[in-house]
Amino acid sequence: MRLHLLALLGIAMTFAVAASAKDTPNEQSWSFAIHGGAGVLQRANMTPQQQADYRVALQVALDAGAKVLRDGGSAVDAVTAAIVILEDDPKFNAGRGAVFTWDGVNDLDASIMDGKGRRAGAVAGVRTVRHPILLAEAVMEEGRHVLLSGPGAEEFASERGLEIVPPEFFATDERRRQLEMVKADKLSALEVEFKFGTVGAVARDNTGRLAAGTSTGGMTGKRWGRIGDAPLIGAGTYADDTACAVSATGSGEYFIRVAVAHTICERVRSARRLTIAGETQDVPLTTEILQGIVDGVIAEVGELGGSGGVIVVSPSGEPVFSMNSQGMYRGRATAAGLSEVAIFSDE
Repeated sequence: MRLHLLALLGIAMTFAVAASAKDTPNEQSWSFAIHGGAGVLQRANMTPQQQADYRVALQVALDAGAKVLRDGGSAVDAVTAAIVILEDDPKFNAGRGAVFTWDGVNDLDASIMDGKGRRAGAVAGVRTVRHPILLAEAVMEEGRHVLLSGPGAEEFASERGLEIVPPEFFATDERRRQLEMVKADKLSALEVEFKFGTVGAVARDNTGRLAAGTSTGGMTGKRWGRIGDAPLIGAGTYADDTACAVSATGSGEYFIRVAVAHTICERVRSARRLTIAGETQDVPLTTEILQGIVDGVIAEVGELGGSGGVIVVSPSGEPVFSMNSQGMYRGRATAAGLSEVAIFSDE
């Protein structure tokens, strides 16, 4: 009898260990990607030093997010860790270094989404909040609303204790020169900048949780309170743990019309479910399948006349990129040891 009880106890302990192992997150299974804008990025238009400077800046942001994930942090924390660095770097059109509106001010937009429960927060048209992505996160965490704008968003930022700076903090001489070119020569913002200035990040942490975030200063010379895709959940940013996380950069009006970020995730969700003889089954999502879905949505943007790119991470596999432009500032890293940054489309 005693041996029988010990045997049963041993079986019970085996099941308990198995259950515990199943409930324990896979160690070091994280995946991460960033972008810093897409557009006409050609080697002939950039000096070797400029290329090197951008690659270093991208690597710094990539490493910051990767460290959060490597240390067991959340996908949301990794996204914000990278984006706050990019928002402080005047080389990118987000935060300090944001482009000017037609009226000579810097209007900042940002959004963030947590794939668990599809929580989201976004802000548009803020002018005094140092890190718009942290304000978007505060909106998400407060939970009452999803999108705040203008003075109301700034009032909320003050109440939450976020860093407030004078509007001139964001201004740079280069961005002012670009606005003057637009006004003097009546050129489009795309002709002046040769790229779409937006920064973003997507992450999968060691628990399998996904997150995405995007931050931007919009388009040079934008008027009438124009808002692009970056602060719009489903257009420039989307995350769902059952599908994927997406951050976009490009000609915002077209990305809004295609609802790029949500469309990608919805197609991923559909691809992961297969109905056979009336029964729905889960299908493994390979990197090749994910890449095909993402490329297809970006192709639709191109068919409408839009240009840009996206970064995407799924519940499994490496992050993927897609663009129909000549380049996109980007980087990706994984727990498996991948760590790379790139600028041009042929890299």
